[in-house]
Amino acid sequence: MRLFFFFLTELSEVFFFLHFYLSFHLLLTSAQLVGLLFRTGLIEPAWRFFRNHWKTPLCQKTLFNGASLLSSRCLSPYLFFSEMPACEADGEGRERRLRPRPAPLLLTGSRRDCGAISWRRRPWPRRTCSARPPGWPPPAPCCRCAAAPGSSSSSSSSSSSGVPGGSRPSPSQPSGVSFPCQVLFRAVTFGLNAFTLRHLSRELLGVVNVRLTLLYSTVLFLAREAFRRACLSGSTKRNWTKTINLLWLTVPLGVFWSVFLGLVWLHLLEVPDPSVVPHYQAGVVAFGLSAVIELLGEPFWVLAQAHLFVRLKVIAESLSVVSKCVLTVVLVILYPQWGLHIFSLAQLLYTSVLVMCYIIYFGMFLGSPEATKKSFPVTRMKALLPKVVEDETFLNWKEARLTWSFFKQSFLKQILTEGERYVMTFLNVLNFGDQGVYDIVNNLGSLVARFIFLPIEESFYVFFAKVLERGKNVKDQKQDDIAMAANVLELLLKLVLLIGLTITVFGYAFSQLALDIYGGSMLSSGTGPNLLRCYSLYVLFLAINGVTECFTFALMCKEEVDRYNFVMLALSFTFLCISYFLTHWHGSVGFILANCFNMGIRIAHSTHYIYDYFKESTYRPLTGLLPSPVLILVYVVSGVITVFSEVFFCCDKGWMARLIHISIGAVCFAATIITMFCTETKLVHFVRSQFLSRYMKKGT
Repeated sequence: MRLFFFFLTELSEVFFFLHFYLSFHLLLTSAQLVGLLFRTGLIEPAWRFFRNHWKTPLCQKTLFNGASLLSSRCLSPYLFFSEMPACEADGEGRERRLRPRPAPLLLTGSRRDCGAISWRRRPWPRRTCSARPPGWPPPAPCCRCAAAPGSSSSSSSSSSSGVPGGSRPSPSQPSGVSFPCQVLFRAVTFGLNAFTLRHLSRELLGVVNVRLTLLYSTVLFLAREAFRRACLSGSTKRNWTKTINLLWLTVPLGVFWSVFLGLVWLHLLEVPDPSVVPHYQAGVVAFGLSAVIELLGEPFWVLAQAHLFVRLKVIAESLSVVSKCVLTVVLVILYPQWGLHIFSLAQLLYTSVLVMCYIIYFGMFLGSPEATKKSFPVTRMKALLPKVVEDETFLNWKEARLTWSFFKQSFLKQILTEGERYVMTFLNVLNFGDQGVYDIVNNLGSLVARFIFLPIEESFYVFFAKVLERGKNVKDQKQDDIAMAANVLELLLKLVLLIGLTITVFGYAFSQLALDIYGGSMLSSGTGPNLLRCYSLYVLFLAINGVTECFTFALMCKEEVDRYNFVMLALSFTFLCISYFLTHWHGSVGFILANCFNMGIRIAHSTHYIYDYFKESTYRPLTGLLPSPVLILVYVVSGVITVFSEVFFCCDKGWMARLIHISIGAVCFAATIITMFCTETKLVHFVRSQFLSRYMKKGT
C-alpha cells in the first residue's frame, strides 16, 4: 500500500505540471487560432470539415499518429516502446511499407529519419493519366489506368488469391484494437516514462539506451534481417516447411552473434564504474539472451506477417511493452540499487511475453475451424518446428541464396543506420551520462521530423513523380505540368521553410523549459538544453532537405540515382569521421553539428539539381527559400525577445516566472503568425486550397 501511494503521488506530480503547462499554453494558442480563423474567414469551413470528418478513419488515424509520436518518439528506445514493424506483406507475399515511402536504394535520414545515414528503398511510381497535389480529389481513372495490371480492379483478385480461401485482409485494414484504447495506452506509457526518468541517473540511461540497446539491435539485425527480407519475398504459396526450416537458422546464428558481440562488449569496450552503474556484466548477458529469446519466435512472426495478422502484431507488442513498463516502474521504486538488473529483467520479460503471445495465438488458431476454412498452409504446431522431409532438401536453396545476398549487405547497412551509436560506443567520444542525455534529446527532437516533414515528403514525392516524367528535361515536359510542378515546389519550399524557422526561433528559447517539464533537472541541466537548441536548428535543415530531395528523387533517371548513391555512400563515411572530430571539440553537440553539415551538403546537391533543371525555363521555384523581409524582421525580433525572456524568467525562478515566459512566447508567436498571414498571402491560399477546401468538398 505504501508503494502504491508513493507511486500515485509521484505520478500525479508529473501529470499536474504537464497538465498545468499544456492547458495554459493551449488556452493561449487556441484563442489566437480562433481569432485568426475569424479574420481569414476560415472558421466556417474548418468547423464544417471537422464535423464531417472527425469520425472518419483518416481523421482518427491522424489523431492517433500524433498521440503515438508524442509517446513513442519522446521515449528512450529501450524503456517502454518497441518500434512497430515498418513493413507488411502485400497480396503476393512481398514486403510492403505501411506508409508509402519514396526508390531506388537511397541513403537518406537516420534510424529516426534524422541523424546518421540509413538505407531506404523507394518504389518507382507508375505514371498515371492525371496527377494532382495531395489533398485534391482523385481523378476518375482512364481506360489505360483502369486496365493496368496494378490497378485496383485487377489487384483485388490477385491479392485474395494469395491466401487460401480467397479472404485476405487489406494492409490498411484496422487492427481490431479500439482507437481510444490505443491512445490511452500511449498516453499512460508516456507519463510513466516521464516518471521513471526522474528516478534514474544519466549514466544508467546512457548504458541502457546506447550501449546495451546497440548490442541487442545489432544481434537481431545481423541474425534475422536477411532472413525476413528473403522469406517475405515472393508468393505465400510456397513450401512453408522449407521456409520454416530456414527461419530456424536464425537461432544458432543469433547465439553466435550474441556470444561474439557479448565478449566484445565485456572485454574490448570501456566498462562503466560499478559504483555508478552496477551489474554491467549481467546486463550484457541479459540483453544478448533476450535477443536469442526473441529469435525463437521468428517463424511465427514471419508466418503472421506474410498473412497480414495485424491485430496479433498490435496486441502482442502492446502486451509486451506494458509488461516491461510496469516491471521497470515497480523495480525502480522498490529496488533502485539494483541498477542494470532492473532493465535486464524487464528486457527478458518483454521478449518472453512477445514470443509467448505468438506461440499461444498459433496454438489456438492452428487446427481451428477458421484455419481450416481458410486452408491455412500450416495445420498444427508441430509443423512450425524444424523438420526433415523425405526425398526433399532441408532448405529452399533459392531462398537460402537470396538470404546470403541480403546478409552481405547487412554489415554496411547496420553501420550506416546506427552510425552515431557505434561512434559513441567504440570511440569513447562521450561519457555515459552525455550519451543518455543525447539519446533522449534526439528522440524528442525527431518528433517534428516524423510528424510534419516526413508525411509532406512522402505525399509530394508521389505528386512530382506523377506530374513530371523521369529522365526528361524541362523542354520535353508538358508546359502545363511544368508550371504546376514549379508553383507547388515554390510554395512547398516556403511552407517548410517557415515551419522550420518557427521551430528554430522559438525552440531556442524554450528548450530548457521543455526539458525541465519532461525530465526534470536531469535533462534541463548540463548539455541537454544546448543539445535541443542545436536540434532546433537541425530541424530547419531537415525541412528544406526533405522537400528538395523528394523533388530530385522524383525526376532522377536510373543513372543519376546510381551516381547519387555513390555520393551518399561517401558522404555517410564522411559524416562518421566529422562526428568523431566534432564530438572531441564540442561534446555531444558535435553529433548534431555533423548532421547539419551532412544535410547542408545534401541540400546543396539537390538545389543545384533543381536550378539546372529549371534554368532553361522561366520558372524559379527556389525563390520559395526567400521569405518576406518583414517576416524575417519579425522572426529576429521574436527570437531576441524570447531569449531575453528566458534569461530573466526561466527556469529556476518558480512557476509564475515560467508562465510569464510562456506568455511572452505566445504573444511573439501570435505576432509571427499574423505577419505570416499578411505577407505570405499566396502561401495561405495554397494551404487553404490544398489541405482544407479540397478535403471539405470531397467530404460533401
